[in-house]
Amino acid sequence: MESPNHTSLDSSVFVLMGIPGLEQFHLWLSLPVCLLGTATVVGNITILAVIATEPALHKPMYLFLCMLSTVDLAASFSTVPKLLAILWCGAGHISASACLAQMFFIHAFCMMESTVLLAMAFDRYVAICHPLRYTTILTDTIIARIGVVAMVRGSILMLPCPFLIQRLSFCQSHVIPHTYCEHMAVVKLACGDTRPNRIYGLTAALLVIGVDLFCIGLSYFLIARAVLRLSSHEARSKALGTCGSHVCVILISYTPALFSFFTHRFGHHVPLHIHILLANVYLLFPPALNPMVYGVKTKEIRERVVSVFQKGQGTGLKALE
Repeated sequence: MESPNHTSLDSSVFVLMGIPGLEQFHLWLSLPVCLLGTATVVGNITILAVIATEPALHKPMYLFLCMLSTVDLAASFSTVPKLLAILWCGAGHISASACLAQMFFIHAFCMMESTVLLAMAFDRYVAICHPLRYTTILTDTIIARIGVVAMVRGSILMLPCPFLIQRLSFCQSHVIPHTYCEHMAVVKLACGDTRPNRIYGLTAALLVIGVDLFCIGLSYFLIARAVLRLSSHEARSKALGTCGSHVCVILISYTPALFSFFTHRFGHHVPLHIHILLANVYLLFPPALNPMVYGVKTKEIRERVVSVFQKGQGTGLKALE
């Protein structure tokens, strides 16, 4: 018979603290969160609208960018509303089912994003190393299958985590020192043997970050080798220029992810609020910055966005005349 001090997950209500130690700055911290959330919605919707309405952009690279924008939007909607509620009103209460759902979607979308970034690296590899076979390798069917694989991979890898947590008992605090239901933050509140949760969480992270980074690095090694074999300096610059946006997005996405991962696993003396800030940087910055990078560095998207704004200004001036 279960001890009265032990609470089953089904009847639990958790409380998200926000950022412990920085409670007095919650209102101020909500300003950049709100700006980043707005930038994420506006930027990614703009990218999706531009690519959807411009037939010339219906190419593999831009279709993968649509996948990235869709995943970024979904991940933002999974985190930002509750985060702002915590920072603005201290509304940190969250039911167990909602907590598990948020945990699943946040981590699953992050895994999907990593898979899409890997697919984009493969796209650049084919475009530069096998340009004559580009359209035959990356057909619409293959692109659709890659999108399905990204969804299934993220969902399947994350699916066991909520079930592993449901078997645990929570006999101590139900206060989660975090801004969202992060997997290990919830596991640390549980009583009993949490080794299966810790091992699976580490394994899933290594399978995604480790494997994807290795494959992306291999793709760019092969790209660099092919580019260096080109005789023309102009051709080398043009080939590398097509990879610029993707390289920037990889750095924006993986740098905070790796910092968060290593400080969480090995930075035992790092203050808790630093862990949480890094985790939020990992979730908030890439979705907001990715569309800006592609909007600035990709000529076709930039010209399309500028033309839309120019048409809007022209229409406004005519209305005033």
